[in-house]
Amino acid sequence: MNFFINLEEVLKNIDGIVWGPPLLILLVGTGIYFTFKLNFIQMFKLPLAIKYLFLNDDDKSDNEAKGEVSSFAALCTALSATIGTGNIVGVATAIATGGPGALFWMWVAAFFGMATKYAEGVLAIKYREVDENGEMSGGPMYYIEKGVGNKFLANMFAFFGIAVALLGIGTFGQVNSISKAALISFNIPIWFTAIIITILVTLVTLGGIKRISNVAEKIVPTMAILYILGALLVLICNFKAIPSAITLIIKSAFNPSAALGGTTGITISLAIQMGIGRGVFSNEAGLGSAPIAAAAAKTKYPVKQGLISMTGTFIDTIIICTMTGLAIVLTGSFNSGLKGAAMTTFAFENGLPFAIIGKYIVNIGLIFFAFTTIIGWNYYGERCIQYLIGIKGIKFYKIIFIALVGVGPFLSLNLVFIIADIVNGLMALPNLIGLIKLRNIVISETNNFFENINSN
Repeated sequence: MNFFINLEEVLKNIDGIVWGPPLLILLVGTGIYFTFKLNFIQMFKLPLAIKYLFLNDDDKSDNEAKGEVSSFAALCTALSATIGTGNIVGVATAIATGGPGALFWMWVAAFFGMATKYAEGVLAIKYREVDENGEMSGGPMYYIEKGVGNKFLANMFAFFGIAVALLGIGTFGQVNSISKAALISFNIPIWFTAIIITILVTLVTLGGIKRISNVAEKIVPTMAILYILGALLVLICNFKAIPSAITLIIKSAFNPSAALGGTTGITISLAIQMGIGRGVFSNEAGLGSAPIAAAAAKTKYPVKQGLISMTGTFIDTIIICTMTGLAIVLTGSFNSGLKGAAMTTFAFENGLPFAIIGKYIVNIGLIFFAFTTIIGWNYYGERCIQYLIGIKGIKFYKIIFIALVGVGPFLSLNLVFIIADIVNGLMALPNLIGLIKLRNIVISETNNFFENINSN
């Protein structure tokens, strides 16, 4: 026991260094840069992005459009990896540690993160290539190597991408949350959940990107809509408390102690760190994961896929995380002393007329969100291992991935999130350097695309 306590303290210190001011400034600063240089593309081109999301059939008949899945399926695959425990557990953890103000900093990071996610999508299509199996491969490792010309940084990204898939977002955090949710909602033993999830993950992931995208296309939109409707119901039932909740969130962002009674010990820097850190854990803007899925899209237009990609951050954080955060704040569950999914469950139980409904909305949503995140991150890790050592390493990687899914439910939740935070930050660093180095390419592609649209 002492070993794990000491290990947790050591990892917390490492986490504090990784997610210190330099990385936070780089993450938000990259988004701010692209926001201004691209003329607030996340605001003024969002309607166009949503149009492309649902009316993306024009590329399919074009002989130059290459890829394995539709742009919508590619987004669903990215969202399957993005919408997960971060939307339910991550938001609760951020507010519990950083106060309600952490949600405000999540909004800030997500707003600028949409521009970052756009840039990632553009570069994913521009620098993708056909792999040994005749499929499209792309992502930060390709645009860092081919665009920046830095093989070391590309390898660094791929290495930490595998670490995130195996030790971070991809396995431990998700399956741990699934097992806890199944126990809370249905009293299913953790060991039984571990077996079932391991079998399901094996069946889906062995089918590759097409099977993963097919599953994601069915589960992600359905569960996202159901969860949003449930959260909306909480807000409707407590609509009188919404203005005061928003006021508390904004006040807490700049003066946490004053807004919460002066005895919380929460600082502005902690609120910012938790808001941005958990925001990135949830929407993955700047992390470099989404462009791996985007590279498989059937399109010849980098800008179009960039626009579609940025809607992922909007859906994940601006919509879903906001719903969760408001429910937690307006019901006062952040003062309940609970953590993770239990805090969100408490909010929904107390925010709805029938507590049992709230429990099932949160925990069933968590189970499906987390499951799709597992299969999405299996694909990301697979592409990273393929980049490093070729297709011969995929089989070995999948065996390890499936084994780690099986042991995930038995690990400490605190330890899980600390490990996830560390590898997330280390993965983001080379990707952000690549985005900055290739900023002029993104700007040029964007200007050319919209000039052609306007001239036609």
